[in-house]
Amino acid sequence: MKENYYNHDNIVIINLSGEHVTTVHQLINSDEFTVFLERYVWYLKDHTHSLYEFLCKDHADLDAVVKDLKNICNLLIMMNYDKVDVPYAKLPKVFLEIVEQGYQFWRRMERYSVMEESSSDESHIKQFIAVDTTVNAIALDLYRTIQQNVQGSSDNVYRQLQAGTNASLLVTPFPSPLPAAYDALRGIPFIKLIMLRTPLILHPNSSRRTNKFVDADHNPIEDFHNDEDEYFCYPAKVGEMLIWCYFHRNYMTSCTACANLFALAKPSEMIGKRPDAILLFGCQDGTDDTTFYHDTENDLWVGKVSDAPEIDYFGYTKKAILTLHNLAMMQRGWLPIHGAMVNVYFKDGTKKGIMFMGDSGAGKSETIEALSHLADDIIDHQETVFDDMGTLHLDKDGKIRAQGTEIGAFVRLDDLDKGTAYKDLDRSIFFNPEKANARVVLPAVDYDTVITDHKVDCFLYANNYTDQRGMHLFATKEEAEPVFKEGRRFALGTTQEKGLSTTFFANPFGPMQRQEECTVLIDRIFTELFKQDIPVGEVYTCLGLPEKGNGGIEEGAKALLAFVQKK
Repeated sequence: MKENYYNHDNIVIINLSGEHVTTVHQLINSDEFTVFLERYVWYLKDHTHSLYEFLCKDHADLDAVVKDLKNICNLLIMMNYDKVDVPYAKLPKVFLEIVEQGYQFWRRMERYSVMEESSSDESHIKQFIAVDTTVNAIALDLYRTIQQNVQGSSDNVYRQLQAGTNASLLVTPFPSPLPAAYDALRGIPFIKLIMLRTPLILHPNSSRRTNKFVDADHNPIEDFHNDEDEYFCYPAKVGEMLIWCYFHRNYMTSCTACANLFALAKPSEMIGKRPDAILLFGCQDGTDDTTFYHDTENDLWVGKVSDAPEIDYFGYTKKAILTLHNLAMMQRGWLPIHGAMVNVYFKDGTKKGIMFMGDSGAGKSETIEALSHLADDIIDHQETVFDDMGTLHLDKDGKIRAQGTEIGAFVRLDDLDKGTAYKDLDRSIFFNPEKANARVVLPAVDYDTVITDHKVDCFLYANNYTDQRGMHLFATKEEAEPVFKEGRRFALGTTQEKGLSTTFFANPFGPMQRQEECTVLIDRIFTELFKQDIPVGEVYTCLGLPEKGNGGIEEGAKALLAFVQKK
């Protein structure tokens, strides 16, 4: 990034690679503080007009207002308000309100810092953390000093809020092994380290996904331009796949949130390796595309999500990455599963691997939650394998095995037990918690667990639409396969669908787009499931029924618990 300071809508990015502020005076006199004050004055014009008029009275223009504000800030960090001889001093209570609203205006922004790595030794990481910590301390000191000098006394309650950045990125150059067709990506810095100041509450422009991912008629790299050093690469480990995700800086929110969902690959892990896929997110090409393309010549999957207001939602990032993963895995012969899986460890020493399949809102996570509460006395603990997307494959011995993709969970707050979102509150990232379809990204599992082969003891379709209770096992492959392939559910409006709908194999992220190839894999895996006597059935979650079936999901969990205990 060339600029020292970048501002777009509600996003602020501070470049700490060169000179940075080390004192409150430097902060006040900086160009960055000038830009902030200009934006704040315009904000007051639209939201608190009386304060705007108070500031602008007897001033010729905005520049004069900002100049006066900077002067008074410089005075107020050295002396009390009653000793400051400026017109604003006549109404200290009004000016205190301006200070408080200015601080809140700043903290409502999504604030990020970026530093380029100058050396690869451990000391540079410590320096990166120290610099960002210093910037946070200076910002907080500026607010507290001015606020207390205006009110004429110190506070007796101090809240250690994050006054500087929400997240910080340490970036480094990385030599690209990609062919010449991808030269536009060369020079884009890779994220080496992310420091999150959690809990993190973000307010993206959108709260749901509306577009589907479709085949492109050409390689999206042809639409890509990086004229102003505006992109960062998040190298994501998605299951066993390596996906290089290039984010435009306007979507820094989605980029940093990846840290809670997809393992960040280290430079040492990528030496001599090519990615299995690349994603171009926030592509500035004037379209609203959400597409993918298979570069057969270079055997590389390429995804593109074009710049548009609606893609400022983490669901687009997550599903674009998982679509590329699923397409690459099907090419390998692995079957993508849109669902969830847990290993349940009972207090008698036994372990059961329970896998669920179903589209958004089907009740996969809710059934797992209900299982936890119902059987607290007999379940020692649960181990998450995947919370949204996994795979089934045959190991070298021909046994059915499962793997995951994500190290976290991106879930609706409304779908969780009331306490679940707060168990890991200090490590969580919340999206628009005050709105419908509010989401949270929770850490869930370590990467080694994600890529371990896990035994599957039962495989269940999450049925949220049938007015039945408990669970049902299929007797044959011919009975089971159509239910899974139809992918029926009662959509709850969390995506672009609502009401009773069907999606091929309950998975619009790869299998739906490659139905012919996926059908071959489904037939192979289901044949082995029944050959290996792995129970296949459906659990009735009732989430699409009136009043959610009056506790129907608990009845399904009870039936499942009784079954796995006997098996």
